[in-house]
Amino acid sequence: MKKSIKYSSDFETALDFGRPPNVKKLFPNSKALLVSGKYIDQAMLIKKNCMTIAANGRNSFVIRGALAAAQRANAAIIIEIARSEGGTNAYCSVNLWNIARITDAFMNELGITIPVAIHADHFGIKKKEDVEPAKTEIVSLFDAGITSIAVDASHMPDDQNLLANLELIPYIPQWAGLETEVGEIKGKLGLSTDKEALFLIRGLNAHNIFPNWIALNNGTTHGIEASDTGINVDLTAQIHEALSQYHVSGAQHGTSGNNSERLRAIASKTRTTKANVATALQMISWGFKVNDYGNAILEDGHFIKQSGRGVSEKIWTDMLAFAKTNGLTGGNFKKLNLPFEQKLLTQPKKIKDRMAKDVETFVHGLLTTVFNAADTAPLVIDEILKNRSHDPVSKTEKIESEKEWTKEKIMEKALKIAGNKGPQGDFED
Repeated sequence: MKKSIKYSSDFETALDFGRPPNVKKLFPNSKALLVSGKYIDQAMLIKKNCMTIAANGRNSFVIRGALAAAQRANAAIIIEIARSEGGTNAYCSVNLWNIARITDAFMNELGITIPVAIHADHFGIKKKEDVEPAKTEIVSLFDAGITSIAVDASHMPDDQNLLANLELIPYIPQWAGLETEVGEIKGKLGLSTDKEALFLIRGLNAHNIFPNWIALNNGTTHGIEASDTGINVDLTAQIHEALSQYHVSGAQHGTSGNNSERLRAIASKTRTTKANVATALQMISWGFKVNDYGNAILEDGHFIKQSGRGVSEKIWTDMLAFAKTNGLTGGNFKKLNLPFEQKLLTQPKKIKDRMAKDVETFVHGLLTTVFNAADTAPLVIDEILKNRSHDPVSKTEKIESEKEWTKEKIMEKALKIAGNKGPQGDFED
């Protein structure tokens, strides 16, 4: 018989005040402290020189392991899924409309008491025609329990990026965590500049929009990091300093494959509070051999499945056969998530447990020895108790003139920004 969990009076009060209206409506009897992404960002800023994991829950084992790790580290975290991973053309069974339910269920089952935000990452807008249908879709995400979102129109020119943000953000609840992006994540090609970042953040500020995070193309990539070039820490610090008066934090994408020292530098030398980890967690849950920072080790171009780790040998054989039949290699192994999630759930409990446990071990190490996020959970609870609201006080204010940021002036200003966006291509998660 499962031992009952004892909750403190402060935790009970935080549950009452801290959970947003959509979460309370969906999970009226829940003991899971799902909160706005704003609170997670705020806690990292209070502690200083730290960032927390935004774990991309490509499968349920990743979510379970990340939650267990955060509980051990007493750290506030973010569970997320990108639109490419879990949108209408998903390659994962976990998606934007069920990730809150899955996370809430695991938190109640495991007695997880740390605060967690549910983030819709890389809500991609690639052309003007994508904006109108996105309005309805964004509303549906919050109806499904999302508490934070990244509006990513970085694929478009600077003026269209800003204009898309201005048109879509009114459909996001005011209390929700908000991320924006400048510069598509594509490695050393088309690196972001401070002028591009300032253009986006100043234009949003003029319209009373204050993002918690900005994501940059600062030298990293999504998926398997092919080289050790990775994140450009100096460039990131330079851009964050240029944005300092707007009090926007950094969101670091593409952390898989970057070594621990570089990630520590991002946490300590920049204003980054959110670090996305996706591919590494997927690979670890499956039992692939990885290096100390989660990058899959290849042997003659093939992944190394460790005996007694990750998925069962029978499932692994089936995954390899499916990949071969469908021409999946390298980073495209991510497309095994959707066809195999239910099969993974049929495995014996001891195998499922080891999949989640390996994720837990890796994430706990990141939170405690790399990201410096340990003991940030109480900081969220303290802020909720102080505010007695699901919506924390804004960390900035309007300092730009709306008259200077009309549509016409936005288009004029964009013409003065010189930048190299890099090559066209598919740079999704």
